[in-house]
Amino acid sequence: MKLFLLFFTLVCVKDSEAQNKFHHLQLSVCSETDKEYLFGDDGEVMVYADFEKKDIVNAFPPFADPIGFPAGFGAAEGADAVCQNNLKVHSEEFKDQPLQHDAPQTSIYPRDDVQLGSENTLICHSTRFFPPPVRVRWTKNNLDVTDNSSLSQYYPNEDETFNQFSHLTFTPQEGDVYTCTVEHEALQTPDTRTWEVDVELPSVGPAVFCGVGLAVGLLGVATGTFFLVKGNQCN
Repeated sequence: MKLFLLFFTLVCVKDSEAQNKFHHLQLSVCSETDKEYLFGDDGEVMVYADFEKKDIVNAFPPFADPIGFPAGFGAAEGADAVCQNNLKVHSEEFKDQPLQHDAPQTSIYPRDDVQLGSENTLICHSTRFFPPPVRVRWTKNNLDVTDNSSLSQYYPNEDETFNQFSHLTFTPQEGDVYTCTVEHEALQTPDTRTWEVDVELPSVGPAVFCGVGLAVGLLGVATGTFFLVKGNQCN
């Protein structure tokens, strides 16, 4: 049985003047094959550890002020060592107990309004699953394009499940069909979501109707004026 161990630290700091609460999160996760370490604040991830590159990654967007965390990766390695040691102990203690499984709920959608020929990003969002992570495969018109995609860290939800995002940069062309397929140990079969490029052209019906109505109205005014002038001339 694959055991998943989670160390979750939540600190709540209250501002007595403004009566605001700030929640600071530290998360350390490990299993036999995966590990993760991150810091967050009020539901937003600030930094996380990239164990392949052996560095701390700033999760804030480029325009935000970066957070200073010079000893961050050392702290991540220390937390993972503790997690792995405890994992060995708990693996023996819980080896005969079934592990909780929650299947992911997945959706696929574009980041921005779709315009043909304009670069965009497709997002495959999997949420409320346990244990992490999920595996995501992408296709475009039945061709595998997974190598062009990216997969985020997995993030905790308040109900002790997780969510994770996969992103695929694409340039929409009419008729293209994209799929994201999510695999998770709680799913009996992979869950595939489909998204098609279908840009609706602006409807010309109302404009034509208004134009015809205006033309008929003007024609009626001109005709009435003509007969009014002729009637006055006869009198």
